[in-house]
Amino acid sequence: MKITIISYDNWGLNNHLKIALEKNGHTVRHINFFDFKYKYPNFRSKLYNLILKIISRKNIKNIYYGNEILKILRENNETQDVILTIKGEFIDPKSILEFKKYTKKSIAFFNDSISRCPRTKNVITCFDEVYSFEKEDCLKYNLKFITNWIYTTPSTNKQKQYQVFNISSKDRRFTITEKIASSLKEKNINYKIIVFDKKNKTQISNVEFTSKQIPLVEVNDYLNNSEVLLDINRKHQKGLTFRVFESIGLEKKLITTNTDIINYDFYNPNNILVIDEQKPDIPLTFFNTDYEKIPEVVSNKYTLDQWIKQVFY
Repeated sequence: MKITIISYDNWGLNNHLKIALEKNGHTVRHINFFDFKYKYPNFRSKLYNLILKIISRKNIKNIYYGNEILKILRENNETQDVILTIKGEFIDPKSILEFKKYTKKSIAFFNDSISRCPRTKNVITCFDEVYSFEKEDCLKYNLKFITNWIYTTPSTNKQKQYQVFNISSKDRRFTITEKIASSLKEKNINYKIIVFDKKNKTQISNVEFTSKQIPLVEVNDYLNNSEVLLDINRKHQKGLTFRVFESIGLEKKLITTNTDIINYDFYNPNNILVIDEQKPDIPLTFFNTDYEKIPEVVSNKYTLDQWIKQVFY
């Protein structure tokens, strides 16, 4: 098949999808609109965009992304069998509808909840088929449920530099991140928590800040050099993040604030510690037991190959 992936791939995770599809013999193009940098010409334009978003729910950036993507599709001038759009909520609906001129089938995957990103409602009807990792959204809006995927494999590195590792962007989760870091520090648990912050002002904190996007290869090094991975879910979101599937692929324990994880078939309290985000309690005993391998019949459901079979075939 001829496939085009359109995604806002700020961490480089969707490139694994491209590589896996190519290994299966497909011709794949990846349009990563994270690389499209829109700059407001002046302050007036920025103010106009703010007013536009409030009054008409339109966004100049989203229109810009859509126009740039359409330019590439026109230049390619070749009908695709499938166009898969990930993070389509960042593209204006008119452009998404135009994608259909260049493909036999237009599919979307959303790995954010609609309650957190209400603008998703404006675009879900623009696709032929829509998948989401949020169970409640699937029930409410008649979408197809699918999780993120496993792209990692068990680490051969037996010596670990850190007991706990997490990397995330600075957002509303930061207060929770700091609470967890303080709890880890109090218990002398060795950890590395990196927070990506564009402004990167000097801050006194128990976490490490960076203003530079860390390549996925480097992130994977940290993952491999850690005993336990830390996952902090966003407010109004129950869908499982990639951190969960990194832990499964690497066969590592997980600490998470996502209470819905107990409803998945791979949940094992020996491997997964669910903590209260307001009062995080991380018992030292969690580190004293070995990881219990998940049966392959279960873990195989969440592999990238299985994801491809469900979405593309």
